[in-house]
Amino acid sequence: METDDYGPPRDEQELAAIADITTQAFAMPLADSEAVVRKNFSESSLRILRVNGDVAATLTLIRMGQFLGGRSVPLIGVGGVGVAPAHRGAGAATRLFHHFLREMRDEGSPLSVLYPATQPLYRRVGYEVSGARYEIHVEAASLELGERSLSLRPLRPSDDAAVEACYRRFAARHHGWLDRGDYIWRRVRTPRGDTAYGYVVEGASGIEGYVYLVRSLSPQGAVPTQVVKLTDLVATTPAAARRLLRFLGDHRSLARDVMWFGGADEPLLALLREQTYQVKLSMHWMTRILDVTRALEARGFAPGLSGALHLDVEDDLLPENTGRFVLEVEGGTARVRPGGEGRLKLHVRALAPLYTGFLTPRALQLAGMLTGDDASLDTASALFSGPAPSLRDMF
Repeated sequence: METDDYGPPRDEQELAAIADITTQAFAMPLADSEAVVRKNFSESSLRILRVNGDVAATLTLIRMGQFLGGRSVPLIGVGGVGVAPAHRGAGAATRLFHHFLREMRDEGSPLSVLYPATQPLYRRVGYEVSGARYEIHVEAASLELGERSLSLRPLRPSDDAAVEACYRRFAARHHGWLDRGDYIWRRVRTPRGDTAYGYVVEGASGIEGYVYLVRSLSPQGAVPTQVVKLTDLVATTPAAARRLLRFLGDHRSLARDVMWFGGADEPLLALLREQTYQVKLSMHWMTRILDVTRALEARGFAPGLSGALHLDVEDDLLPENTGRFVLEVEGGTARVRPGGEGRLKLHVRALAPLYTGFLTPRALQLAGMLTGDDASLDTASALFSGPAPSLRDMF
């Protein structure tokens, strides 16, 4: 009979097993896997499932926040999910997530988000598609905007705190974006295998925008050209936006393509003279509501809206989420109390895309994911309406 045990790794042998799983799952060189595993172990972010004493599956948890309705909601990101080849197909990943989600719920975390390699596994444990990440390509030659009114200079280490504050102001206005922690900032500044060069734009109030970029050679064409990949691009004023785009356009003699990630509604594209860009879906991300009450009360709502929604939620993994709740919204703030009439009935999976605004209540009804009367559907549509949720960062 198999016995399971869950928790952080205990010793060097288990760290080596995690590195081996990571190498095989993601086709990474072993030395790279070992470096990643040791860094994550030092931050107490690794979790494993042991089966009969052997490391069968692993994941990395990432503590951060997500801006929803203008407020930062505490969030547990999940990355590095891997299963040892000998344990694949036996439910090890599902059992790992059962333990992990219970731990995070008991810790008080309201939300978890991940990018899925496969959706059925994560749907079984209560995740659902709740937003998107888009890849944006712009022709460098089209970024000749003639704007140099603000000064631009290379970023210095002493700028880090001001840059992070600039990002946070910017991200709070972008529905779904991360309230980053150290893990994500490392990926921005030191992307794996590359060097990111940072530049800041300064105005009267200090840093108004910045960019981190990586240059690489394009394999296309007889004459080598560069692709400029941005690991971050932030502008908090129109002048900063124009200056940063002009700076990127100054690469046109060497680079044809400038690429970054964001939402389908990227505002910087509105500054271009022509449609010299492409926006394409990179990947959808999935959300798991860990605590219905805390999640609903933590996010923001439009200040001018008010209303009450009677929910009937089912959660077969975290029974504390099962039952009737009344969501009351007033002045941009939500309060949740148990009870009510349960007019809108849905599984916790369906609550995730409703919560982020990725799918409307009537779309969820059409998909067979919720039932409710017209008045409840209209109330839910009004309360959860807003910009499409997106993420810039991969994790």
